Amino acid sequence: MKPENSLNHSKWECKYHIVWIPKYRKKSIYKDLRKYLGATLKDLALQKECTIEEGHLMSDHVHILISIPPKYSVAQVVGFIKGKSAISIARTYMGRRKHFTGQSFWARGYYVSTVGRDEETVRNYIKHQESEDKRIEQLNLF
Repeated sequence: MKPENSLNHSKWECKYHIVWIPKYRKKSIYKDLRKYLGATLKDLALQKECTIEEGHLMSDHVHILISIPPKYSVAQVVGFIKGKSAISIARTYMGRRKHFTGQSFWARGYYVSTVGRDEETVRNYIKHQESEDKRIEQLNLF
């Protein structure tokens, strides 16, 4: 049996597959930023009592499987994670210390899907996304 998450008056299992992209789909998630961003996203999720179960940072998008308590909406958590991570990236990699109005790293929207009984399928999809993208890229060359 799976371990259940609980709040004071409820037991829950709410998992979501979320994907978002950097602004203009620039291929800007690489090397040092990739390592830094992985740790940052996990820390930000913990601040909202969420757990990133699975995740993969591609060069031009982010895939995560996240467990969100029912007291938070998906939009609230994604907005928090994207907003705070963009500020952190600007401070660390762009040398900006303040005045973040109008500056953003992530594009506005995101894709979200609920994960029910097909959790293992979603986990495999996230794990093997990079190799699948490379395979399709190779097929498109010919």
